[in-house]
Amino acid sequence: MLLTHARVETSLTLRHGEQILLTLLIPLALLVGLSLLDFLPTGEIGSLERVDWVTPRILALAVMSSAFTGQAIALGFDRRYGVLKRLSATALPRWLLVAGRLVAALVVVALQAVVIGVVAALLGWSPSGAGLGFAVVLLVLGTLAFGALGVLLGGALRAEAVLALANIVWFVLLLAGGILMAPSSLPGALGDVVALLPSGALAEGLREALVEGTFAWGPVATLAVWAVAAGALATRTTKLT
Repeated sequence: MLLTHARVETSLTLRHGEQILLTLLIPLALLVGLSLLDFLPTGEIGSLERVDWVTPRILALAVMSSAFTGQAIALGFDRRYGVLKRLSATALPRWLLVAGRLVAALVVVALQAVVIGVVAALLGWSPSGAGLGFAVVLLVLGTLAFGALGVLLGGALRAEAVLALANIVWFVLLLAGGILMAPSSLPGALGDVVALLPSGALAEGLREALVEGTFAWGPVATLAVWAVAAGALATRTTKLT
């Protein structure tokens, strides 16, 4: 039942043109643009190749786009059109409705990572082999954390409010949430706060894994706390209609 439900959710996501634009085309455009053009402050990159600095952050953006923004919007409109109410009347238990969406999000993130990795490799990306396993762990934890936040947002508000708020949060986290700008480059306590956001933790964790080949518990703990807290709150606030 779980695999069937996850397969249906994955198929619906991949068929949706707006979802593909959000989850794949925008990250790819940013990957190519930021790797080839001199948009980012040179001081943040140092002696690294630009694509080596950019790729981990684009992977974090891809996870946020699919697991949070796309998930929240899809759930909000599923509730509006009564999809969840009808599914809840079937043999599918409620936990499986959420689990199926999370498994589908993991599948989509895996496809994103493969496509982005191939394009980045064509641009000259050379990740640290020692950190690849840790990067996979971070991608899974990031998907669970952002997926839980997406369910929390999409399961509590009206569809129109979810659409507006999810896109606003996406832009804010992209510009000031540790993705395009490293937390260390932000002034004072702002950098410390951004490092505790799921976007900042995922981007910095992937950078350390794929650039430096090192393992850090800080990003893992941050993402785990966000996943557990958002998941627990979502179970109390999510409405079927």
